[in-house]
Amino acid sequence: MILTSDYHTHTPYSHGKGTVLENALQAKKKGLKQIGITDHGFAHLAFGIERKKMPQLVADCRAAAEKTGIDVLCGMEANILGESGKTDMPPSDYADFDLFIAGKHVFVAYENFSAWLHYFGGNFLTDKLKKKPSGRLVRLTTKAYVNAIKNNPVDILSHLNYLCFADAVEVAKCAADYGTYIEINTKKTHLTDEEWQNVVDKTAARFVIDSDAHSPDRVGDTRLAEELFARVSFPLDRIDNIDGRTAAFRLQAYKREHL
Repeated sequence: MILTSDYHTHTPYSHGKGTVLENALQAKKKGLKQIGITDHGFAHLAFGIERKKMPQLVADCRAAAEKTGIDVLCGMEANILGESGKTDMPPSDYADFDLFIAGKHVFVAYENFSAWLHYFGGNFLTDKLKKKPSGRLVRLTTKAYVNAIKNNPVDILSHLNYLCFADAVEVAKCAADYGTYIEINTKKTHLTDEEWQNVVDKTAARFVIDSDAHSPDRVGDTRLAEELFARVSFPLDRIDNIDGRTAAFRLQAYKREHL
């Protein structure tokens, strides 16, 4: 298994340590064809990228692509803001981006108090207290993921079920229907082996392996994925950023049709 692209990396525009160029140079050193620069969305209260810095981020990505000769995709790891599936990457921002990752995060300006109560309070406390999630919490979190996929051209769901509790199979079925990838994140464990096996066996979801690198030395890291594949029967032909393959993204298709 040879990684072709790493679509999820961070820079100091949110809380990464390496510059856009440093990440791109490491990607080239690792033999990658593409790298995604996907800093945290505007609504992240601790690490969100500032909107006024977007023009410079876009320029940095274009300059890094020219210098390294690989594709440097300007993206965002957007925040899912509640049950509606709304994210902090609205259509008015699509022109600036090549890549749309979305995920559940903790310190976020959610869309309303109810969302804060459930997605911060409910999920965070349930995880930290090691409690079994209620059926209602699972249904609400699942609905947020599903609506995010249905209502936005999300390319990749980042670290599904990290610090939250959704029905992974239901989310993955929706992702397969709409052409959204499920990320195999190699920074953190986010699904149990049983959940991964059920997603593989019971859905037609497709996957990408991403490092979620917050420093250049981790760009292209696949260690946790390799360990996962030793435990779970995973069809490598459903992973679209290895062995020469590159992913086909919804956002780019949306922009060709609508922008």
